[in-house]
Order: sequence, then structure tokens, then C-alpha cells
Amino acid sequence: MEVLSVIVLVLSFLFFLGIGVPVAWSLGLSSMFTLMVTVASMPAITTVAQRMGTGLDSFSLLAIPFFILAGELMNRGGIANRLIEFAKALTGRLPGGLLHVNVIAAMLMGAIAGSAVAAASSMGGILGKRMEKEGYPKELGAAVNITSSTTGLIIPPSNVLIVYSLASGGVSIAALFVAGYLPGLLVGLLLMVTAAVMVKIKKLPAGEATTFKHLAITFWHAIPSLFLLVVVIGGIIGGVFTATEASAIAVVYSLVLSMIYKEIGVKDLPAVLLKSAETTAVVMLLIATSMAMSWVMSSEEIPQSISNTLLSLSDNIFVILIMINVLLLFVGVFMDMTPAVLIFTPIFLPVVTSLGVDPVHFGIMMVLNLCIGLCTPPVGSVLFIGVGIAQTTIQKVIKPLLPFFFAMILALALIMIFPEISLWLPRVFGL
Repeated sequence: MEVLSVIVLVLSFLFFLGIGVPVAWSLGLSSMFTLMVTVASMPAITTVAQRMGTGLDSFSLLAIPFFILAGELMNRGGIANRLIEFAKALTGRLPGGLLHVNVIAAMLMGAIAGSAVAAASSMGGILGKRMEKEGYPKELGAAVNITSSTTGLIIPPSNVLIVYSLASGGVSIAALFVAGYLPGLLVGLLLMVTAAVMVKIKKLPAGEATTFKHLAITFWHAIPSLFLLVVVIGGIIGGVFTATEASAIAVVYSLVLSMIYKEIGVKDLPAVLLKSAETTAVVMLLIATSMAMSWVMSSEEIPQSISNTLLSLSDNIFVILIMINVLLLFVGVFMDMTPAVLIFTPIFLPVVTSLGVDPVHFGIMMVLNLCIGLCTPPVGSVLFIGVGIAQTTIQKVIKPLLPFFFAMILALALIMIFPEISLWLPRVFGL
């Protein structure tokens, strides 16, 4: 019966995805049909609905709509422009300066807004035309924008890390947030190195000369935006407020700042709230149906079976981590990030913790792994946004994307091999 349940779960999920049913509905329907293998149809439908409701009954999840709203306010509130000017000043006369500007600005925007989509849309919209005007290949600019935008999902605040905390059964959100800084900086550094190599090959122009005065001015203008990081992360680490309370503070801060910049007025708020509500609804439906599927898999003892299978293949920690990462890279190509975290965390986390892997380290590694999937077809949301804003095609962008894919995979390998990259800062802060 357990084998039949697994077959029904996998085949029904792939079938619904194959015919174009949205991921959230595919998760819910496949969970329902799997449960019907062992119970009657009406109890199965009721149980799935109940588990969807129970899955959303978590105070920590309230942080997600607040951070989404804060990110939307920041994206429209002129914050991105100030961060880009500061990033331009930092890069100085580096060859291919605008590519480095994109990476640094995306990291800063991601660190403040916590959204890869927001970073990709704002950076691409502002820098894309300027890159093309200065002689940068359109596809190369899009490739840098797409990959660098994902750093916002590793550098806190990150909605995906909150989701991982929920799926893992309560790993500290504060520890996850702090753990994301060094891995996020490592990814950004490797992307910049890759961009520098591409610049040398293609002989692209250097950046503009920067004086200390200009650097100081741009930094001064960016301080109010950057101070949000101090307020949110400092407050969480210091125990002043929780991650959920920090998300509400981020909304108030970003709204006030956007109005001070006069980029957003009262008449703009309905559109901002509507866009945030739409994004929140999609994320929450994914979480609800993913939690239902997780419960169905748990009731059928699927995670235990997979765990036993992996441990029977090897008891070497690096062999297991490599197998898990390869599988997650494959999953990320076909599945959105949120359901992937919710489904596979309960499956793989017990395996790695039994071998001594820290749950915080595994969470950062898993999120970075799935970030790569956001840049790959057929469901890479950041890929589609980056390509759309650059007004090019996926086929043309794939080739310049490949070196940056390898840079992200190298970062993933380094984080897997050296856990201290993720764990050093949490230990320093006693988290």
C-alpha cells in the first residue's frame, strides 16, 4: 500500500504539472488522490483542507506578507536608485563597471527587500538600457541581473528562510538570518569575479572614475535605506523584537522613507497593497498545499523510507550531501522554491542531522541550491523577469548564463564543504 501511495503521489503530481495546472493546485490535488488510496474520498478531501488550514496557522508566517509589502514599497519608493548610485561609486573604474554595479546593487536591494523578483525588476529596469547604451551585450547584462538577484534570498531578511524555519520544525529564524550573510557575500563575490573574466574576454568598457567626495555623497543618500538592515537584523539579534514584529517595523519604515523621498503618495498605496496581496496569496496557497502534501507523505512514511534508502547507500556525510544537492538541483529546475523547501526539508533534514549536519547550515545550503533553479527554465521566475525586462529571449541568454551558473554551483560546493561559512556568524552572536 505504501508503494502504491508513492506511485499515486508522484504520477498524479507530474500529470497535473504536465497539463499546465498551477503548482499549488497540483500539490493539493495529488495529496488528495494519494490519501484516497487508504481512506474514503470525503474524509480525504476534508483532511487535506484541514491540513491546509493548519499549515497556515503559524505566527511566524505573518512575517511573509509584511516583508512582501515592505519589498514592494522599497521597489517603488526610490530606494533602488539610491542603492545603484552608491554601488556605482563603490566600483569606481573597474572594467565592466556596470556589471559589478548590478551585482552589488542587487545584493543591497535583496538585503533590504528580501525579494529576488524585486531586485531583478528594479535593477534590470534601471541599469538595462544604460548597459546597452554603453556597449554591453544585452544578454550578458541580463545574465548578471538574473543570477545576482537571487542573493536577496540568502542575505536576510528572506521569506524563504522563514519558510524553511517552519518546515524544519522550528530552526531559529534569527540564526538563519545571520547565517545568510557570508554565503550571500560569497555568491556575490564569485559572480563579480565571473563578470570580470567575461569583461576581459569581451573587452567591455571600464566604469566611471569616482572621487571620495562622490562616494561620500552617494553613501550619505543611501544611509536611510541601509539603516533598515540595522533596525531589522539588529533588533532580532538583540532580542528587541521577533522576526514577525521586525517585518511590521520594516513596512512602517519603508513607507515613511518612500514618502520622504516623495516617490510614493497616498494615491499610490492602493496599487502597492493590491500587488502585495496578490503575491502574498500565491505564496500562502503554495505553503498551504505544500504543508498538506508534507503531512500526507509523513502519514505514508515516505520521508522515513527515503531516509533509510539514502543511509543504506552510504554513511559518508559528503556523499550524502552531494546526492541531496544533485537531487535538489534537479528539483529546482521543475519546481518553485517555496513548495520545494516545504516538501523536501522534512525528507532530507532528518537524514543530514543524523550524520551531524547543523540544521542552520543545511538550510542555507538548501536555499542557495534552489536559488539556482530560479535562473533555469521551465519554471525559473527570475529568469523570465530578467529576460522580459531585457527584451531578449531565453535561448540567447542561456549561453552567457552558464559561467554564472558554475559560479553559483562553486559557491554551493564551498558552503557544503566548509560549514563555518554559514555557522561562524551565528556562533559569534550566540544564536
